[in-house]
Amino acid sequence: MTRLEDKSLYPVTVDSVVFGYAEGELKVALIERKMDPYVGKWAIPGGFMEGEETAEETAMRELLEETGLEDIYLEQFHTFSSHGRDPRGRTITVAFFALIDSEKYHLVATADASDAKWWPAYQVPPLAFHQDEMYAKALEALRLAIRTRPLAFELLPKEFTLTQLQKLYEQVFNIEIDTRNFRRKVAKMDFICSCEKKQTGLKHRPAMLYRYDSARYKEFSKENFF
Repeated sequence: MTRLEDKSLYPVTVDSVVFGYAEGELKVALIERKMDPYVGKWAIPGGFMEGEETAEETAMRELLEETGLEDIYLEQFHTFSSHGRDPRGRTITVAFFALIDSEKYHLVATADASDAKWWPAYQVPPLAFHQDEMYAKALEALRLAIRTRPLAFELLPKEFTLTQLQKLYEQVFNIEIDTRNFRRKVAKMDFICSCEKKQTGLKHRPAMLYRYDSARYKEFSKENFF
């Protein structure tokens, strides 16, 4: 068997765009770099693949080292290979994204990060390594996932209001949704079921509560989701 010789052997890096949602706001986990290149700049967590690691193993190791995040589901969405992203030389970057409840995860800066925090998703600073393109594609991947899979319901209470559901979609898609049109669409989704009860313990007018039925979702036409 012929061995693969040097085909330029570009280093492989792995970056993870972790979105968090809590209290009606979409956020993203970023780190502040404490070493060159781009010292002091904010960046998407990531780093070089080492030894016999898979891309997934590198992603989880770097997230833990730089943000303290662990045991989250990551989904690969793109590979970046253009020149000029890293001033030290060309790299090939495998990118992942995740969507989690940011209230449940506290970011802790370690390793080569001097800070780590949740940034409002639509107010991110200029990113190191030309990662702005990566971030834009991660948003596209997140929106596609929300359109075609029931990810939204993993971030809502077991019993939620339609206002809470609408707010989540507005944040993910960064748009204002007409409430009447939204509720007409929801009415066609028989996997969103009324709990036959309203909120309690509130000063304002209580809203009707709903729940997600996973069994009914399996029979739903995904073309009509959102």
